[in-house]
Amino acid sequence: MSLRVVFMGTPDFSVPTLMEIVGQGHDVVACYCQPPRPAGRGMDLKKSPVHEAAESFGIPVFTPKSLKSEEEQAAFAALEADVAVVVAYGLLLPKAILEAPEYGCLNLHASMLPRWRGAAPINRAIMAGDTETAVQVMRMEEGLDTGPVCMSETVAIGENMTAGELHDRLSPLGGDLMVRALAALSRGALGEQAQAEDGITYAAKLSKQETRIDWSKPAAEVHNHIRGLSPFPGAWCEMPLGGKAERVKILRSALADGKGAPGTVIATAEAPVIACGTGAVRLVEVQRAGKKPMSGADFLRGASLSDGTVLD
Repeated sequence: MSLRVVFMGTPDFSVPTLMEIVGQGHDVVACYCQPPRPAGRGMDLKKSPVHEAAESFGIPVFTPKSLKSEEEQAAFAALEADVAVVVAYGLLLPKAILEAPEYGCLNLHASMLPRWRGAAPINRAIMAGDTETAVQVMRMEEGLDTGPVCMSETVAIGENMTAGELHDRLSPLGGDLMVRALAALSRGALGEQAQAEDGITYAAKLSKQETRIDWSKPAAEVHNHIRGLSPFPGAWCEMPLGGKAERVKILRSALADGKGAPGTVIATAEAPVIACGTGAVRLVEVQRAGKKPMSGADFLRGASLSDGTVLD
């Protein structure tokens, strides 16, 4: 049975779910997205990926800055949706919004709840060294990601997997999972399981202050920090290049043998190897300011790094 759906999402992570819902023949009566933001050199207003995708399907798009007003809540209720599907929308939904659709609101969340409730579950899972995560369909409540889980797919996190790679794995998987949930909902067969009361962690929004690499930490933590922030916003350090300190993003790393004072280059045979508090990491892919990403080997050809160089 086709459902009358309001879709609420903003970034590229959300687009596959919207496309799957449309492809399965559901009637998407409206899309809610974050408003266009200034971007690029000219700082022109740029529509979000979901906004652009919705317009390509001819779906009406709404971009309120808040859903707290009675006017916005009345407009939402007037859509007479069977269900709202929420995927990384970016606004908290007031009780009136949650209760407006006949079957409530379903959220797609990229973690194994109750672990990593909140804004940055993909990054936080990798930064913490988790070896598996999930994408889950959850029935929304007023609390932050507290609702019962309806469907789940577990995904392994490889030891060198970056946040970008995990994002690209979970996004299409989530779209498939959501349309299966909608199919079950239309049959009256969508079950739900309350979240466990223990094991709760919160995935706080990433801050600029935590992107700088701390070489005094063990190599495994440095490695997880690098891949958990790759490709965006990117972990970085300062290197003495061309007679001055230059900020360099580290996009990929690997655990390496060796030891030395934290932040010291201890090998440059194939790629820079940097000593950490314990152990060391190899810089597999880096990006200098204003340049494209390059391999550690290519970076060495144009950088005057030698054994014994101290970073930061």
